Amino acid sequence: QVQLVESGGGLAQPGGSLRLSCAASGFTFSTYAMNWYRQAPGKEREMVASITSPGGSTNYADSVKGRFTISRDNAKNTVYLQMNSLKPEDTAVYYCKALYRSRPYWGQGTQVTVSS
Repeated sequence: QVQLVESGGGLAQPGGSLRLSCAASGFTFSTYAMNWYRQAPGKEREMVASITSPGGSTNYADSVKGRFTISRDNAKNTVYLQMNSLKPEDTAVYYCKALYRSRPYWGQGTQVTVSS
């Protein structure tokens, strides 16, 4: 059974940082690309960052390039999202996603709020 569990969200001030984690289980994590998405109130869910495996090639939404970094630790079955220089418009629920056997799996999400 595929499970994705996000953690690390919370309240940050503008210009601050947070690090999100997503612990995966139920599939061979090291052979699948992983993604971070976010959904702000009243908006559609959007892709934030992705990372392949093996190889670790990354891709980012234009809105977070240069501020967010996606990484993974295959030994820990965990993908991370380091978020720096946070802005109020980064406020959203953040989800990790795996596409396993052509089916998308999502975590429960973690709330990130950027406010002074």
